[in-house]
Amino acid sequence: MWPHKDYPLIDVGTIELNRNAQNYFGEVKQATFTPTNVVPAGIGLSPDCLLQGRQFSYGDTQRYRLGINHHQIPVNAPRVAVANTFHRDGAMRTDGNLGGRVNYEPNRFSEFAQDASVNEPPQAAGDVYRYEHREDEDYYSQPAALFGLFDEAYRERLYGNIARHIHGVPNEIVARQIAHFHRIDPAYAQGVVDALAKLGQVVDQEEAAAA
Repeated sequence: MWPHKDYPLIDVGTIELNRNAQNYFGEVKQATFTPTNVVPAGIGLSPDCLLQGRQFSYGDTQRYRLGINHHQIPVNAPRVAVANTFHRDGAMRTDGNLGGRVNYEPNRFSEFAQDASVNEPPQAAGDVYRYEHREDEDYYSQPAALFGLFDEAYRERLYGNIARHIHGVPNEIVARQIAHFHRIDPAYAQGVVDALAKLGQVVDQEEAAAA
């Protein structure tokens, strides 16, 4: 129980029931509810264990029952269009499906930049909050250790496989990827560059180093 003395009730609005459903299946049977549907203005989910579990179970129930795109069914669709969402593809997708936009972040198009103003507010105790995965900046020591275990024949197969898959990709994108390989091991980057050259794609080493 949450004592009302410590957590007084706050009026946030009124739900007005002004008619019966005209089509029971369309407006009742297909309605979906989940506690994660909250407005992005200072409303967070308490650390109540039952509520925390329902964040997952309710959404999974609706996806199993009506499909991944159940939010496009009229009774569930938002009254105000959502301009930025990562949600894409899946069965029964009926809108523009984001067109040609990317749906991941970070990206080189400055799309879908994170907006800290809509983060869920932290709990007063400070012990319940979103994990910031970018605090760990060591992305290269583990692949470097793995690369160090490969013999020369294995490395040559690795270079060739990567080169065949990225051959034809614009050079500015390839250069960014080569820069990652260089941070793992300069030999890794050079091997992929050489394999690309055999396929007729020349990567500017200075551009890759600056990426």
